[in-house]
Amino acid sequence: MPAHEPDQEQVRIAADLTAAVGQLSRRLRAASPQGELTPTQRSALSRIATDGAATTAAMARAELVRPQSMRLTLGYLEEQGLLERAPHPTDGRQVVFSLTAEGRRTLASVRQSKRSWLAGAIADRLTPDEQRTLTEATELLKRLTAPAPPNAGADAQSGANTKPGTDGASDNLAVQ
Repeated sequence: MPAHEPDQEQVRIAADLTAAVGQLSRRLRAASPQGELTPTQRSALSRIATDGAATTAAMARAELVRPQSMRLTLGYLEEQGLLERAPHPTDGRQVVFSLTAEGRRTLASVRQSKRSWLAGAIADRLTPDEQRTLTEATELLKRLTAPAPPNAGADAQSGANTKPGTDGASDNLAVQ
């Protein structure tokens, strides 16, 4: 729950940002190799690449889908040679899925295609000043999506400085 009730300007910003992020997501999806993977399949591959081997049930919980839907997704990815299954290390009734070498290559290709499109669009469409503004906006987006610290509401009400970069923590810009 927000510490403050948003005003009309903040609601407008939220609506504009939602629309822009949605459009960016669609453009990035279109930039990846045609017909290679659905967004759900890419998400499952990415999660396993990030979090490691997982069961169908754990993947379904993490991706907020029904286990039956995740079973179909993982089955397709396994058929394509992108995932492999192995017995669960402690529960013989379950299996865990992990990336194959081909799965890693495919995921890297999808990510590279998206990054290349976006880097080209930034270079072609934005001035150097706009690129600096985008860098600052990216930091703000990271703050918006980061877990809120337990005392976030108290800091906002007390006027404490929570601007990134004041402690040097924002110096590591990772491209994912």
